[in-house]
Amino acid sequence: MGLFKRKASLKYDKPRDESISQVFKKGDTITRLSFIVFGLGNIMNKQVARGLIFLALEIFYFVYMIVFGIGAIGDFITLGTVEQGQVYNEALGIYEYSMGDNSMLCLLYGVITLVLTAAFLFVACMSAKSAYCTQIRKAKGQHIPTFRDDIRSLHEENLHAFLLSFPIIGILVFTIVPLVFMILIAFTSYDHEHQPPGTLFSWVGLENFKSLIASSSSLATTFWPVLGWTLIWAVSATVTCYILGLLLALLINRKGTKGKGFWRFMFVLSVAVPQFVTLLTMRTIFNANGPVNVLLRDFGIIGATDSVPFFTDPLLAKITIICINIWIGVPFTMLSTTGILQNIPADLYEAAKIDGASAPVIFRKITLPYMIFVMTPNLITSFTGNINNFNVIFLLSGGGPDSLEYYYAGKTDLLVTWLYKLTITQKDYNLGAVIGILVFIILATLSLLTYHRTGAYKDEGAFQ
Repeated sequence: MGLFKRKASLKYDKPRDESISQVFKKGDTITRLSFIVFGLGNIMNKQVARGLIFLALEIFYFVYMIVFGIGAIGDFITLGTVEQGQVYNEALGIYEYSMGDNSMLCLLYGVITLVLTAAFLFVACMSAKSAYCTQIRKAKGQHIPTFRDDIRSLHEENLHAFLLSFPIIGILVFTIVPLVFMILIAFTSYDHEHQPPGTLFSWVGLENFKSLIASSSSLATTFWPVLGWTLIWAVSATVTCYILGLLLALLINRKGTKGKGFWRFMFVLSVAVPQFVTLLTMRTIFNANGPVNVLLRDFGIIGATDSVPFFTDPLLAKITIICINIWIGVPFTMLSTTGILQNIPADLYEAAKIDGASAPVIFRKITLPYMIFVMTPNLITSFTGNINNFNVIFLLSGGGPDSLEYYYAGKTDLLVTWLYKLTITQKDYNLGAVIGILVFIILATLSLLTYHRTGAYKDEGAFQ
């Protein structure tokens, strides 16, 4: 019984129960000072180890800021002021370089400092909340946890917080910091003309967004056609693969079809082959001197020196890419829809047949609504994947055919392949970051709007 009371009393020591404003309103002077001197309330109430940990974190932050952080914030604001120098040494007959500021490192270290500052404020709140909880426990005459009690709680009621701390730190270091860094590049002049450490780049605000969207430059005349083709491609690839895959699954699963396992195996073979192998093979088959054009010449359909421009004509290249994607994507849809089709209640089909419904009506009124209801999240995922489908475009057409009207983009480039060319080939990292932000906004908006309008969201239990 005593142990139960002890554990129950320990559970009260959870700082998240009160907000910071409530802590300052209800806390005593020591509790309020704990926001300035970390761990003061714990140390004053004999929770020395916990208080020293808070205090050590505060000291670490101030030492970091004095030694490195203040300068990092200044460099973050200016992104460097001294360029790398180059002087010819006549005695040695070589060029000597003097060290200058590196704008990329200035931006990175500034982001790290800002993240550490945010973590510092979070620890400050935790220090004040911990002091307030200790104050309340002391006022009520409850047991004040010792450092041993804190360690024991990490193996019991606070085990989840202890285990989650490691992935949270990993996400912060390897996801949040790089993501913020890449987003901020969109607001700088970091392009092929401003390459650190040789030259500096600077803050330009929303100029990159304006030049890409609102101006009449080659960037704007490239962005809108590429965006339009990206959306057409994503919708076409998603709808064609879904409808044809569903029809194929219906055909294989119908009662009159023999050798269902054999037909599934034949289509699964195309799934087993790595996608890049299939794409490179298709590129070879449909190129100017590939097997398709050779057969067309042999049969006299085209001239002896002619070839069908599968990847060199803009319109035909887009149609070819969509058709090849059908060959690659339909087997995946067939496999995912087969199990769902087998779970549709047979009573629905029997009742429809008794009422005299034809096969097309049954498909339109029963099968298709059920499949769309169940697979809406999968369709949204497929749509998102197709917008970012780098492999199909890059390995089939390389984004071509090229256009003199576009800024380093071809007629079949998606936003993601154009982003690749701008960053890897052209070194326009600021424009690549802008495109990445716009792709995220487009995907998030379309996905959320689509999902919120579907029956899978509005009536989750309709088919249960």
